[in-house]
Amino acid sequence: MSLWNLKQLIGENKMAKSANYTSAMVATATEMYAELGNDGMDAIATALVKSVRSVRAKLVREGVYVADTKEKAAPRDMGPTKGELLESLVGMGYDVDGLEGATKPAILRLIELMEGVVTAPESEVESEVEPEKAFEPDF
Repeated sequence: MSLWNLKQLIGENKMAKSANYTSAMVATATEMYAELGNDGMDAIATALVKSVRSVRAKLVREGVYVADTKEKAAPRDMGPTKGELLESLVGMGYDVDGLEGATKPAILRLIELMEGVVTAPESEVESEVEPEKAFEPDF
């Protein structure tokens, strides 16, 4: 066994760890946090000459940091689901195999097109060109 391995076994090669925060720094941080709260994290970090992230981590470890509550997003009306849209196409008599991967806007557009075809009977569709004149050449 080499000398280096022996020193490793008995712990002579281990470097002494230095504390990142002294007890005075911890006391200062907790006092300032009690006064300023989360809004004062920049001021605490500046006073301790540490980063905000480091100070926050230390306060968490000390058990004094309380995270800000996040505002919940307002609920959005998402309309029908893709499954419901595909079911409506099936209800119209169309085969939806292969449309499972389609986007919701694409399915909505397809439904609009199909409803236009299904709901507009030929009697309601007006032709712009009269049938007699449609095939007469213009010479």
